[in-house]
Amino acid sequence: MRLPYTLPKVIGHRGAAGRAPENTLAGFAEAARLGVTWVEFDVMLSADGVPVVHHDHDLARTAGGPGRVAELSYAEIAERDAGSWFGPAFTGERVPSLEAVVKELARLGLGANVEIKPAPGLATQTAVSALSVLRADWPDSLDPPLISSFNREALAAAQDWAPELPRGLLIERVPEDWRDALARLDCATLHPSRKGLDLAVVDEAKAAGFGVAVYTVNDPEEARHLLGAGVDAVITDLPDDILERI
Repeated sequence: MRLPYTLPKVIGHRGAAGRAPENTLAGFAEAARLGVTWVEFDVMLSADGVPVVHHDHDLARTAGGPGRVAELSYAEIAERDAGSWFGPAFTGERVPSLEAVVKELARLGLGANVEIKPAPGLATQTAVSALSVLRADWPDSLDPPLISSFNREALAAAQDWAPELPRGLLIERVPEDWRDALARLDCATLHPSRKGLDLAVVDEAKAAGFGVAVYTVNDPEEARHLLGAGVDAVITDLPDDILERI
């Protein structure tokens, strides 16, 4: 698979995670205000099967106390305050459903890298549920969403369920089988961590026709270096800093 579009050079991580509470509607609005055209965010399932936009499997860090997303109904999750931890101006922000996020992205005109982040044992179910929402609600006015995951089972489910949507393989350290994995899952992109990134891998991936998006790059000098070395996109918590200085 090849990307049907060119990735923007800067993608807001979880919205604009350094400027507003991550993975919230306020965070996506802030990302748009800061000038990005795409955001990245995470999708997992509530206990009653609702795709929700949240990063951690537990709500403790960002949503007002302990409790695992996969063990709570969406109604229970939606009662939590997901903004006050970041600052009083965001008190009352909620953990949004994927459906609500898609509507907000359509309003803001933001494209998206959607990371499937399943709880153990829920890879296929999470991918299919998320893709069902995306297929039903994603606006024609935006580029098709780029579906990424560390979980290869989730990517395989995406390949089967929505083969028309481009896929990306997320990796922390470059595995020996990265080329085979990209081919087997018919991916369009490779998403390596900036930590320990080997630029020879970037060169090889680009030569083979894959896009490369590196996370999480918050230093403008590093962003400039990576983009100059052939990386297509950097995913950042601080999109305003990066956009101003690349």
